[in-house]
Amino acid sequence: MIISYKNINKVTFPCFLLPNSNWCMADGLLLLDNEVLDDKNMKGETLGVRRLQSPFKKLVPLNKSVNTHIGIIKQNTPYFIDSKGMPFIYEKTLMCPLKYYKIKEVERKVVASVLKLYGVKQGFVVPRPPEPNNTWAGVLHFGGLPWLLYEYSEDKKKDTRRKV
Repeated sequence: MIISYKNINKVTFPCFLLPNSNWCMADGLLLLDNEVLDDKNMKGETLGVRRLQSPFKKLVPLNKSVNTHIGIIKQNTPYFIDSKGMPFIYEKTLMCPLKYYKIKEVERKVVASVLKLYGVKQGFVVPRPPEPNNTWAGVLHFGGLPWLLYEYSEDKKKDTRRKV
């Protein structure tokens, strides 16, 4: 399945990086290079639960995960599997401006923080506050409006574009 920014909502995070797109389905097994990646014959809603129950000893290792859309955009590989066991190829199809804003305030909440930026009306909910030395935030824009928090930096970087 091909996924882009338009239908990223079909993906269930976390997603795991795959080395290639050489996967196939046979008898309820999702294989990658002829090794078992997911055993759909096992009960369970998630990839992790099915992998734990699988009688196969050698499973394709899933060493690196990403938890957000930005995490997928920043990867060098376009091949992933989501936590429900759906393999997909992420296709970058749109160029978006990346602009840097000075961090105004970080409101710490119980389970997250809200990042407020000068020149941006809405705040960004982040799982952890940025390091104290990171005083700038790069924000991707979509349709001229701030869309996704891309990165933090110590200094203001030149505004640029990224393919998403």
